[in-house]
Formats: sequence, structure tokens, C-alpha cells
Amino acid sequence: MESVVEHPTTTWDAMPDGDVFYRRLQLYSIAGKIPNLNDYVVAGCRNGGPIALMRDPSKLVAIGRAASSRSQIQVYSPAGEGILLFNWDQGRIVRFGWTYDERLAVLNEEGTYRLYDLQGEYQQFSLGTEAAEMGIIDARIHENGFVALSGSLALLEVKDWGGARPLTLANPGLSEPPHAWAVIPPDQNISRHVEVLLSVENTIVVVDNLESADQRISRGPFIRVSPSPNGRLLALLNSNGLLWVVSTDFQRSLAEFDTQTVSGDSPVSQVEWCGNDAILVTWNNLALLVGPSGDTLRYLYFGAVFAVTEVDGVRVISRDVCDLIQKVPASTLSVFRPGSTSPAAILFDAWESFTQRSPKADESIRSIRPDLAAAVNQCIDAAGCEWEPYWQRKLLSAAKFGWSFLDLYNPNDFVAMGQTLRVLNAVHYYEVGMPITYLQYQLASPLHLISRLTARNLHLLALRISAFLSLKADVVLKHWASMKIARSKTMAGDDKDQELCQLIVDKFGKFGNGEVNYADIARRAWEVGRGGLATKLLDHEPRASNQVPLLLTMKEDRLALLKAVDSGDTDLVYHVLLHLHKHLSLGDFFRLIEDGGQSLAPASRLLQVYAREQNKEMLRDFYYSDDRRVESAVLALEEASRMTDQTAVITSVKAAEKFFSEDKDRNFEAKMMDENARLLAMQQQLEKDAPGNAKFFGLSVSETIRACVMNGMSNRADRVKSDFKVPDKRFWHIKLRALIAMRDFDALETFARSKRSPIGYEVFVRQLVEAGHPREAATYVVKCDAPKRVELYVLCNDWRAAGRECKERGDKNGLEQLKKRCPNSLIVRELEQIAASMK
Repeated sequence: MESVVEHPTTTWDAMPDGDVFYRRLQLYSIAGKIPNLNDYVVAGCRNGGPIALMRDPSKLVAIGRAASSRSQIQVYSPAGEGILLFNWDQGRIVRFGWTYDERLAVLNEEGTYRLYDLQGEYQQFSLGTEAAEMGIIDARIHENGFVALSGSLALLEVKDWGGARPLTLANPGLSEPPHAWAVIPPDQNISRHVEVLLSVENTIVVVDNLESADQRISRGPFIRVSPSPNGRLLALLNSNGLLWVVSTDFQRSLAEFDTQTVSGDSPVSQVEWCGNDAILVTWNNLALLVGPSGDTLRYLYFGAVFAVTEVDGVRVISRDVCDLIQKVPASTLSVFRPGSTSPAAILFDAWESFTQRSPKADESIRSIRPDLAAAVNQCIDAAGCEWEPYWQRKLLSAAKFGWSFLDLYNPNDFVAMGQTLRVLNAVHYYEVGMPITYLQYQLASPLHLISRLTARNLHLLALRISAFLSLKADVVLKHWASMKIARSKTMAGDDKDQELCQLIVDKFGKFGNGEVNYADIARRAWEVGRGGLATKLLDHEPRASNQVPLLLTMKEDRLALLKAVDSGDTDLVYHVLLHLHKHLSLGDFFRLIEDGGQSLAPASRLLQVYAREQNKEMLRDFYYSDDRRVESAVLALEEASRMTDQTAVITSVKAAEKFFSEDKDRNFEAKMMDENARLLAMQQQLEKDAPGNAKFFGLSVSETIRACVMNGMSNRADRVKSDFKVPDKRFWHIKLRALIAMRDFDALETFARSKRSPIGYEVFVRQLVEAGHPREAATYVVKCDAPKRVELYVLCNDWRAAGRECKERGDKNGLEQLKKRCPNSLIVRELEQIAASMK
């Protein structure tokens, strides 16, 4: 194998100054796999991505019998393998290019653009009606958006690829389309806004979202404008063939080169950057690399070539080969440069000597002992920069050999490089055709690589890489399941659904570690018309919050509500209830809950809680539909308690009486509601008849009687007593307190004489004393029982009357007790006189 694999330096070419080396790596041999690029418009995807070809409408070609009159776009991998072919029938294509996630963006002259994935599925968006009316004449597409030039010569920017409305940039002041133009994406610009570079007359105009600035240079007109990958430098080719490299702020001129000295008057095909430090100029059969100081290297090809700028080089595709031209990395140069005496080169030679059992290995290691750790790291880095696995292994072996002589060394970088190279070699294989370099892989991340593999339906490889790198496989599994469902969408029948569901569940269980969201797959099944399969997949989703939204979308209302109830999440139950209330008729909504029985009882209770606070009308309808008469009556009473209109209150009470009467077990409540309604009606009339602004409405029966008495409406009080069968004792108590509160002692005396008091007269005395009227209270003591009179007189503070009462009863002991209790000596002498008269 060593005799077959060429030494890395065989691909190197030195710039004329001899200090800088570039190499041309042949990535793939693609002879006969792709058509003649000279007849096509080509767009290449960075990071080792595919190329898209469309027949150039400006060139005459022979049309065969099998040719199609419609526009076609073909997509090939860098290894020349066909990936996608689709027809375009949406008007003339203005521009097409690639997004960061390897979707092909195609824009037509009407402002409509589509994003195609590598399976031919697309999303369609529009720049709006104004763009459609004015038309689109040109565009520049970058990985995270594009800028379009409209027919009115305005610049429209589209950010991201979500279909957002375009933003109009500052007015460039154009009177005709520019000779050439380019964009610097936001992520490569210090302002984090897109910048547009327009070649206008002899100068460059820079436009962003705020202003348009003329750079006031006079070396144009420029027919090629190409910014470097980092956005700091600019390559400009004018109409005289002069290539000028300048900083994007036009403050530093770095290099100049006359391309006509190479090709005469032949037109330049492309001006592309090779990394950030050299420029590749292409013609048919020739690619010229221009270095930072104007030095050049020539690379010959057969036929037309197409170049794709990469962050660490430039990928060149011709009829026969796919090459990568790049500056030789510093670590590789340190190891393999002829005559190199760097520690890394000596370590590699020591490893070679060790494999040949030469004692020179030990001498070499001793000579670089102070720099051995740095040499190991350089060998590891150089391994990542090599394309051939043979040299990768040799460099890693050399690093491991040097590592063994170190007392302390962290092997994490070595292990990570070994893992990364295994991944990269797997995707470099021609059947995969993804020539991503180590630097590109580091900048893009492993997850991005896995997503690119899944987009090409390389699910098995993506799964193995995910497992190898200990990454979650849910993205791969979801894409695999979605593709499986999409391909089987013509299948029908419950058996087919169950078979496919079980296949998906088994795969998810084997590779997903229980972390895959079945709801996303179920949604895909629903979108392609496989509702039964979607329902079966949702049964395996453990999170109700993921199940319920899709079930609602699928109109599986009862199942969605059951899942929400089973989850115990009240917010989720409320979400379902409000959704159903909004989208179902009221009858269907209530019937769904009622037919659920005990399984939906929690939902019913939550609905009542919500409706009680937010929507009483819905709660009333729910109680009525569910034949809940008692709850309806209680609700009517609650509403009545908050009403201010008297007629409405009476109506609500009568409604409650009606609901109670419809329940045979609630006769008492119905009777109470009837009496309450009659009382309210009477109170309403009393307010009309009462003098002044007396308030009766809403009072109890006792309070109504009291109010009647205090407003001089004794006859009405008697009527209330008779109508509502108020007992005599209660009536006398109420009237007594009312008359005392009014201080109407004449009326009180008349009332007391009206008939024998059913409550006695002691209560008269005590109520008057409590109200602060002991003198008036004393007049009623004589009507009380004789044994209680002495104490009642004392209660009224009438000690003399108490003494006389004792004298009349001949109670000397009582009189003695009074003498002891009396408050002053004057009363004592009077009581002594009464006692002396008894002798």
C-alpha cells in the first residue's frame, strides 16, 4: 500500500518566492458523471456540499428527442453522483443558490422563491405584490438569506428562510443595473447587517439598511466583485482584466494582477477566493491562483471548470475531477516540508526509524525532548489536515509514539482527532460524496453534519455516527420515520398502519433511548392523510402536552380531552376545553363532556370552576343541558344576589323556584323561593308607598316588619305578619324593639295595652333599661309577676318602689337585703323608715 499512496508533498506547488506552498488534492474522479459545465448555470454549496446545474438559456444547444422543453435543475454530489432532478414551471429563474442547511433556493422574476430539500420537497414564499409587479432582475443568495434587485432598481433583503417580509435597503441611486455586484452576509460584517457592493460606472457603491456610500474610486467599471469568506477583503476585476485586491473599507490595497497576461482577451469565468489569502481566477481549461503578493500558480483542466469558495480553500469541479486547492496548513508544512528541522518533522522521522528498528529513533526523541509535547500536538493537527487515511494513520501513530515519552499528557485531543477522522473518512466515501475538511467540520459542528446526512436519506450512516459520537439520534429517527411514512402514504388499512407503527416504535426503542417525540412523527402521518397511523403513534407518546395539540388538530376531541384529564395537568385540560368551546357548537360541546361519564368528571368540574368565574351564561347552559336543576337554581340565586335591578332579582328568584319545583326532592326549597318572591314583590310595593326614601327591598321578614313600624306603617306590618304567618311572640319582640328605637313611648304603651302580651312584660322592662330608659321601664314593672317586681325595680334604679313592694309583701328579709345593696345613705334612711313603719 505504501508504494501506491503518494507522498503528501507530490501535490504541493510553491509560489515563486518559495516560502508559501499550495496543494491540489484530487478528491474524486468524476469522468463522464456530470455534463459539460460550459452549457450550464451552476451553483455550488459550501462545506463540501452538492452542486446544482441548470441549462444556460443564453447558449444554443442541440435538443434531442428525449430532451424536455421545461427548465430542469439537476443536483450532483461532488463525487458526481446524481442526487436530485426536478422540473421548474414557475417562470424564468433569476438566481438559485444554497442555504446553510443544504436546501436549494430558487428565485424567479416574479419574486416567488422555493426552498428545495434534497428529496425534492419544497416550501414556497413570495417577496410580495410590489415585487411581483416591478419584477426581479437579479439576486445574490448567501447561506442565511438573499438580496434581490427589483425592476425599479431597489434592493430587497430577505433574512433567514422563514418566509419573512423583505426589507428595503437604502436607495442606491441607480439609473441602470450595476455592472456586477455582491453581498457581504451579516455574520461576516462587523455591523451585523448585510452589505451590498455595487459596481456603478467606475466606482463601487456600498449599500446597507441605513445608507448608500460611494467609495469614490476610479478604477472600474468592475465586471467581477468577490468578497473573501471572512468579509474583510475584496477581489475586483475590471473590464481591462486587472485584478485588484483591496480591503472592504477600501483603505488598503493588497495586490494587483493583470489577467490578460495569462489568457489574452479570453473572458474570465469566475473570480473566487481560496480561503482568505489567495484568489482563483478561472477560464475554460485553466485555473490561476493569485497569491497575496501577486504571485501565481497555474492549474490546467480539460473543459470548463466551476469553483466553490471554502473557508480553507477552493473546490474546483471540472468534467473529469473534483479538486480541493488550498494553502498547505502550517502543521502539515512543519512535518512534511523537505529539509524541515521542526520538532514535528523530527518526531515523524523518529517514528519512521522506530518502525524500521533503527537506533536513530532514540537520538531523534532526545534531541526534541523539550518540545516533544508541541511536536505531538502538531502531528495530531497534521493528521486532521490530510485527505488520505494512510497518512492520517501514520501521523497519529507518530503522535502516539511521542506521547509515550511524556510523563504527563492529556490524550483527549488524540482521541477526539481519531473519532473525527473516522467520521470524515466515512462521509468522504464516493457513495456519500461529502468532501468536508477537518476545519469545516469544526466550524459547522457534528450535529450539522448529521442533519446533512439525514437530508440525503443516509439514515443508517447518520445513526452510526450519532452512536459513535454519543449524540442523540432523535433527529435522525424523526427524519427516517417521516420519510418512511411519506413513501408509504398510498398504503391503506388498519393492518398496514399497525405494521408501520410497530416498525417505527421498534426503531425508536432500539436507537432512541426513549427520548424521541412521537407527536412530531404522528403529525407527519396526519399531514399525508394517515390519521389512523397518527393516532396509533400518539398512543406511544408519554407526554400528554405533546399528544393533545395534535389530537385537537386531528378532530379527535374526546380522545384529546381524555389524554388531558389523565395527565393531571389542569392547564392542559383548560386548553382543550376552551379550544372545544370555540370550535364546537354548544350542544356538541356539552354532549361530549356529559357522555364522558366518570372518565371526564374532572373536566366537567374544571369547566364549572372556569365558567363560574368567567362565563356564567355558559355555566347556566351547561347545567340546563345536564339536567342539573338544583345547581341551576343555586346559580340563579347567586346571580340574583349580585343584581341591582329589583325586577330582575324577582325574576331570578322565580326562576330558582321553578328549577327547585322540577325536582321532587326539593319541595321545601321551592316553597321558600315562592315565599321569597312574594316578599320581594311586597317590599317593592312598600318602597313605593313608604314616605321618604325608606328601603325595604332585600330585607328579611323580621326586618321588613321592623321597617314598617319605624316608618309609621303599622297596618302594613300587621299584613306582613299575617301573610307570612309570623308568630305572635316574634312579632311582639320585633315591634317592641322598633318602638323603643323610635322612642315612641306612647305608641309602646298603646301596644302594651292592645291585648295581653304573649311575651310577658318583663321583656318590656329589660329592653327599655338596655335602651337607657329606666323611668319608662318602671311603669311596666307593676304588670310583671309579683316575685320579680323587687328585682325589676332595682334594675330600673327605683329603690323606693322596690322598698314599698317589700312592705306590701311583708318581706323584711328582702328589705334588709335592699338596704345592703342600695347605692347611698339617703336611700338607706328611706328604706329604714319603710322598715320602721312595718313594725
